[in-house]
Amino acid sequence: MKKIVGYALLFCLLSACAVQEPKEPIQISGIYPHLAMYNDEGECGTGAVVPWQDRLWVITYGPHLPFGSSDRLYEIKEDMERTIHPESIGGTPANRMIHRESKQLFIGPYAIDSTRQVRAIQYKDMPGRLTGNARHLTDPANKIYYGTMEEGFYEVDVHTLKPQWLFADENLKPEQRRQVPMANLIGWHGKGLYSGQGVLVYSNNGERGDSALHHFNAPSGGLHEWDGKQWKMIRRNQFTEITGPGGIYGNVNPGEDPIWTVGWDHKSVLLGVRGADGWSFFRLPKASHSYDGAHGWNTEWPRIRNIGTAEKPDYLMTMHGLFWRFPGNFNLRQTAGVRPRSAYLKVIGDFARWNDRLVFGCDDSAEREFLNKRKAKGGIEGPGQSNSNLWFTSLEKPDLLGPATADGSVWQQEHVGAGQLSDPFLFAGWPIRSCWLSNDGKVETSFTFEVDLSGNGQWQTHKVVKVLPGEAIQVPFDREEKGEWIRIKNAVTTNASAHFTYAQTEKRGRDAADLFDGLAKTSTFNGGLLYGLGDQRKAMGMVARQYEKGKLKANIGYYELNEKMQLVAKKDDTTARFIEQRFAIPKKVVHVDSASVLIIDDKGRRWRLPMGNKSFTELIHEGTLRICREVATERDLFNCHGTFYELPAENADGFAKLRPVASHAFNMNDYASYRGMLIMTGIDPSQLEVNRNEHIIVSEDKKAAVWAGVIDDLWKLGKPRGEGGPWKDSEVREGIASDPYLIGFYDQRKLRMSHQATESVIFTMEVDPGGDGNWIRYKSIKVRQGEKVDFDFPPSFQARWIRFKVDRDCVATAWLSYS
Repeated sequence: MKKIVGYALLFCLLSACAVQEPKEPIQISGIYPHLAMYNDEGECGTGAVVPWQDRLWVITYGPHLPFGSSDRLYEIKEDMERTIHPESIGGTPANRMIHRESKQLFIGPYAIDSTRQVRAIQYKDMPGRLTGNARHLTDPANKIYYGTMEEGFYEVDVHTLKPQWLFADENLKPEQRRQVPMANLIGWHGKGLYSGQGVLVYSNNGERGDSALHHFNAPSGGLHEWDGKQWKMIRRNQFTEITGPGGIYGNVNPGEDPIWTVGWDHKSVLLGVRGADGWSFFRLPKASHSYDGAHGWNTEWPRIRNIGTAEKPDYLMTMHGLFWRFPGNFNLRQTAGVRPRSAYLKVIGDFARWNDRLVFGCDDSAEREFLNKRKAKGGIEGPGQSNSNLWFTSLEKPDLLGPATADGSVWQQEHVGAGQLSDPFLFAGWPIRSCWLSNDGKVETSFTFEVDLSGNGQWQTHKVVKVLPGEAIQVPFDREEKGEWIRIKNAVTTNASAHFTYAQTEKRGRDAADLFDGLAKTSTFNGGLLYGLGDQRKAMGMVARQYEKGKLKANIGYYELNEKMQLVAKKDDTTARFIEQRFAIPKKVVHVDSASVLIIDDKGRRWRLPMGNKSFTELIHEGTLRICREVATERDLFNCHGTFYELPAENADGFAKLRPVASHAFNMNDYASYRGMLIMTGIDPSQLEVNRNEHIIVSEDKKAAVWAGVIDDLWKLGKPRGEGGPWKDSEVREGIASDPYLIGFYDQRKLRMSHQATESVIFTMEVDPGGDGNWIRYKSIKVRQGEKVDFDFPPSFQARWIRFKVDRDCVATAWLSYS
């Protein structure tokens, strides 16, 4: 009997030990697949991510749902166990504020108290797409403001949650407005709300009308403030975030603390600050143009948030694809310290520090894809069901992604008066800097550069540059030229452009990181066509395939990737046929000739890109490799001839603002977004038997496999490189420009020019610094008969596109290599 009891005791102890070791949830590149958030709408973005009472609280939003939706309120514990709250009523919310006095978190239409009890304000009582909260101007202990994207404004009692209508939301019909007035502000697609210094500030980043849907540089948006009696427009530009040192709590000293706002126009990013003397505005360069679009849809909720501690604040700003270090003491008298950190590809709606990690709420997979259609994608469908996820990273991650190369204008082909000063433009933070100046007027003018050395508003002359009528020059700045901000003063009324280009030294090598081991480098591989399934299946469907020497050999079968990251063979001929038909890789969407990759975009514009390994040419023409697909909401990933590019939507100027991310030697058959991850196919067959890479998921039958990571892993593939040109033994005409050829974002750039004429030929290089169609003569070089003339571009040279002209008809070559 004692022996039996002893065995039973031992068994119980062993069982207890087993219970005490909970299994760690699956995580890939900071993504927990089981935390993916789905809805039944055309988009599923993350509106807010807030730590509160030892939990992480998250809301999602659908695209235009002022009266509620299938979106949910989520509560996440430290062990990644998640609760979906039954009080959820959805909508399009992105507001969040912690109200100190009542000890409540207001997030979306929900109020969460200190015991984690949830109450919801019903949309029948407070309709609209909730975009911001702010502390009340006269009764901050008992009331808060809500603002909506269509200019509905409410004050809400924090105790009873009863809303008082101040201005009626524009989604309401006249008979639904309760005889409440409209705000009638300029712009459409409101974003931010904040209070202080006696005013309520509201930002708007969009515009109604057909022009805004198709022209990225159309007038759009506005920044407004309300003093409790009337509205006043501050600036007619697109604005998003409004906050201050107090962040989501509101400013501690609202009468004195600054208010910050971030926005943009087609020229550059805008940064505004309000103080006792009113508003001042500054400009920053853009790393990415995927956020452009006068309709405002492409730029959701950029943020400035403290990711440090209360004792040691550390403000992080997200704007136009760049992580920025933002000084917590930024005000009208001290503007020093704004610095670039690194570039990113994710679409980030909100972020916070939680348990000594950063948590980014993203907008990953939108079923509708909105206006982001183009022939380079063929007739491909969007994902079957919208979904997004959280991205957990180290606190250092904002410094570790892509190079912070960026550019922007203060003037862009516009009328500039005599003595006119530009907005201040950020000058500190990059080792490689220059400014392209053009004078499109009929008289000579001089441009005076002035710098604010320490960000205290004291300006001094830095240099003076004369520019002849119809001429343009590049003004390089060396590392020793100091200053926080730089501005330009024009001497004579003219039409002018001033475009700054900034670059960091490329630190990446040519080799891909180990996490890509097992991807196919040969033309014989295991691939598959991918589709994020709909109808609440919440899995990734794949038609697995075998390719031999670049050609389709056989379909292996149909598989599904589930939330446990298991690739499971399924019998589903209907879904398999759907994927084969709707997700076939289109042929002839790009053309590769002996010179380079030629693209003719949806507007009929011609562009040329560098080539990687020659083996890519046949695979592209055969339709073996996916060229273009949306992998983050309203922007595409373009994989062409060995380089991944970030490709903005056509309404954000598309290929003109293309940005290379990384180059590689892999044959990716397909790629798609799933549960916040980037899934790719094109696996070396040997990997099916012996897989040593946790990023490669192999099916149980060892016949199919996928690679899983995040889109920002792509920076680790290797720096952008390639070779080619607009001409290779091409018949060219005197004075007729070549196609534009991409030169921006590469380093170690070399040019070789030659021709077959019997006399000398002068090659003239023209550059478009920002992809804006503003072509500037850079340099002319004489090439004698039979010569091959080499030219190395200096590091100070930065421009997005280059093209060539010759002074006589001939057969010419202009060959560029980026190593």
